[in-house]
Amino acid sequence: MWNDFNTGEYSGMIAETVRITGHNGDPITAYWSRPIGDGPFPGIVLIPHMPGWDEWCRETARRFTAHGYSVMCPNIYERVGHGTPTEVAAKSREQGGVPDASVMGDTAASLGFLKNQTNSNGKAGVIGMCSGGRHTFLAACTLDGIDAAVDCWGGGVVCPPEQLSPARPVAPIDYAEGLSCPLLGIFGNDDHSPTPEDVDKTEEVLKKLGKDYEFHRYDGAGHGIWYYDKPMYRQEQAMDSWNKTLDFFDKHLK
Repeated sequence: MWNDFNTGEYSGMIAETVRITGHNGDPITAYWSRPIGDGPFPGIVLIPHMPGWDEWCRETARRFTAHGYSVMCPNIYERVGHGTPTEVAAKSREQGGVPDASVMGDTAASLGFLKNQTNSNGKAGVIGMCSGGRHTFLAACTLDGIDAAVDCWGGGVVCPPEQLSPARPVAPIDYAEGLSCPLLGIFGNDDHSPTPEDVDKTEEVLKKLGKDYEFHRYDGAGHGIWYYDKPMYRQEQAMDSWNKTLDFFDKHLK
């Protein structure tokens, strides 16, 4: 939980960019933050959101590391080229977005990297916000080796056929039967992507399939309620859902 630490305990971390082998054997860059010490430490793969592989993602990785997690945030936009996060994200949108297959490959590679560390406890989760939330849902339904997943306001999990594309050929909800780990969902009731109706549809499918999930929905909140660098930030709802996320990961990964 937030602020639940002993002030007399040692605390330290290492955070750096590293090169890993991603989807299709492509070398990609990833931001890796982890506690200093023998561990063992659980892992978290943080899938970047559509604003890009940005400073907020790096700060969020370190925030989870401060709570005892080895965190890898792969640059899923690497194949688009380099520049500022905003420039790269814009270029990715111009090209139709990052293909789901590529993101799943980079996520699987990051999971393997974390679990293969000598100080890993053998467990790893996945989390993502916005488009990363959608990718998290997809990963939890299609990849092996995920022990817990957190979808933060992932739009497009429920997607009508006319909104599918070559990069996103299948709606993630169509893979829901393959969900093989506990899933936590964080949503704002004023959001437009996903809408409350989209969340209802997702929950209906998961309930029908008997999946292990819990959704938390917040009044007075829309999209991106954790983004403290943007007007959409909602302090009360953000901290409540942060604590729920930390508790969820602690329960399933530690």
